[in-house]
Amino acid sequence: MSNRQSGGPNKGGNRHEVSKSIAAAATAAVLGTGAFAQDIAVIAGSVEDAFMDKIKKGVDDATHMVEANGGSVQYLRTQNYENFGPDLVTLINQAVAQGVDGIAIPIWVPDAQIPALNAAREQGIVIMQYNSGLPVKDDISAINYFGSDEYAAGFGGGKYLAENGATHILCHIQVPGAINLTERCRGVTDGAAEAGAKVTVLETPPNLDGDVTGTAEALKAEFIGDQSIDAMVSCADFGAAAGANAVEQTGLDIMVSAFDFSPATLDRIKAGNQTMAIDQQPYLQGFLATSMLFAHLKFGTEISTDPVLTGPAIVDASNVDAVVAGAALGAR
Repeated sequence: MSNRQSGGPNKGGNRHEVSKSIAAAATAAVLGTGAFAQDIAVIAGSVEDAFMDKIKKGVDDATHMVEANGGSVQYLRTQNYENFGPDLVTLINQAVAQGVDGIAIPIWVPDAQIPALNAAREQGIVIMQYNSGLPVKDDISAINYFGSDEYAAGFGGGKYLAENGATHILCHIQVPGAINLTERCRGVTDGAAEAGAKVTVLETPPNLDGDVTGTAEALKAEFIGDQSIDAMVSCADFGAAAGANAVEQTGLDIMVSAFDFSPATLDRIKAGNQTMAIDQQPYLQGFLATSMLFAHLKFGTEISTDPVLTGPAIVDASNVDAVVAGAALGAR
């Protein structure tokens, strides 16, 4: 009894110190090798928006790499665009509450998103930006941006239409207040003006987003009301389908074009029913934002190019065939 009393405390203390040393060494080794899982959230737009499906394919493909290296990816989308700013903040807060290490996100509604993202960043969450909001990138201290320069894309599109004969272009915005769409039409206006054309901006209510029939009726009213309009560009692919329908129904001679595209868009371009589409390669945006955010968290990698521009590029009759194969796979 006396031997246990005299020797026990010292031996137990030694074992405790050794255990603490081993645990500390193991922790240092884990930290040094990046063995902890890196969990990221990728926040995107409406589940009703087919454009976001192309981004999702890029995210899904990058997720294989993330999971192979011990991380995880959550892909979070809003239900629609009718309560867009608050819904985005809800998703940001959801990601924070789930303990993610990084968030990849477009900036569509700066006034709502920037405070929420800065609050997340103050908790140590790394922000990667993609698709939208390049002008406010520094406001959230995003580590990089993968996407198109929306103003430059609009400028190129407006100039293209004017140089191909347009004198009055209608620029259609499907989600009023979204910074990327505002930048697109601002670019269209300036690009068209440089080539001698003018632009009218039409904003349709967000409940018409994705509604080809409803949007076609809104476009028809504009075309009939002002027959000096000889070209239109929608900030969404479905708007080109609506525009083509409106042109067919009115019988007016109006060039149809849009930002982004689908297989149906490419068919219209090949058939001569759509003049062009402005491509930003959403697959690459989803893939690169996901994989590069994870690599930064896991391996400490950096990309010297900032921002990384995935667009714009014009798709028209001269190059449409080269784009068809990638579109059939869901990656263009």
